[in-house]
Amino acid sequence: MKTVYLDHAATTKMLPEVIEAMMKSYENDFGNPSSTHRIGQKSRAIIEKARKIVAEILNVDTQEIIFTSGGAEGNNLLIRGILNANKDKGNHIITTKIEHSSVLKTFQQLENEGYEVIYLDVDKNGTVNVEQLKNSLRENTALVSVMYVNNETGVKQPIKEIGEILEEKGIFFHTDAVQAIGKEIINPKELKIGALTAASHKFHGPKGSGFVFLDKKIQIEKEIWGGAQERNRRAGTENVQGILGTGIVLEKIYKNIDEIQKNEKEVHEYLEKRLKDEISDIKINGENAKRVETITNITAKGCDIQTLLIGLDMRGIFISGGSACMSGAQEPSHVLKAMGLSVDELNSSFRVSICKDTTKDEIDYFVENLKEIVEIERK
Repeated sequence: MKTVYLDHAATTKMLPEVIEAMMKSYENDFGNPSSTHRIGQKSRAIIEKARKIVAEILNVDTQEIIFTSGGAEGNNLLIRGILNANKDKGNHIITTKIEHSSVLKTFQQLENEGYEVIYLDVDKNGTVNVEQLKNSLRENTALVSVMYVNNETGVKQPIKEIGEILEEKGIFFHTDAVQAIGKEIINPKELKIGALTAASHKFHGPKGSGFVFLDKKIQIEKEIWGGAQERNRRAGTENVQGILGTGIVLEKIYKNIDEIQKNEKEVHEYLEKRLKDEISDIKINGENAKRVETITNITAKGCDIQTLLIGLDMRGIFISGGSACMSGAQEPSHVLKAMGLSVDELNSSFRVSICKDTTKDEIDYFVENLKEIVEIERK
């Protein structure tokens, strides 16, 4: 049976050269980076080389990069860490209704702890209401968190516009950029972003590794206590090999970013054209918004998503009903719900996500099988 993996927004396959470099390092670079002897300092050098790569790609200082275990930790570290270190700024915070669960649940917990929270609406295309944001700002607004790219729809938010508004007001701005890093060039300073989160496994790096950018002007209180690693901002012995893999994969991707974007755009447009031309009663959610060229969210009228996913899985095709982090919750997508989809539409929607290596042949196989399953479902 042919295997077609189209769930790259959930996770990506590591590049062979990343695996090779990490395996070699596991064998040879076993020293603790905090040790002062030569073996420990060899591991330290690996970390600092990767930090330099990340900083150069984002056009920021090396001291503004903190390595983490991934997106969930990064979001918690930045949101809670900034608020805990800047309690004098106020107890009013803002996010959106379409954030990843690691942001939404963090804000919900902060609400339980006494913070006043506003959850911004989005329009029918999944774009944040900037006017609502402006009208929601107060003297005691301490932080705003708006994701860069939505993980279910691929819709890009007006980050630059938001950043400029918040900079003028002196309000901390965090963005979850987990679905954006590796897809396009991002310069946090130009976009007026104060803090940014990334996870390596979303761009062909290792799971359990990630990083955050934190503007050096912003104070933060660490969430994990213990040692003084990462300039005393994140305790715990560093994941040397994960950090190594992160640096290698980012350097390779951004060296070839123009070619990668071209290939993804071509396959993405091919996918959506075939879907719209060949399957009736479907719609692409967020189609009229600015999107990354890797995620397509589809509503197939009259189809039960679970039946559809099982049918595709049995034919060797792997897609998602939405966010991988929420797949066990058995709840309709909060993102699509915020966009105004009906109950029937929510139960008939799914996500297809490609990567730089996805081929048109794989898309052909997917579309042909999807057509057959949809026809059976609709009888």
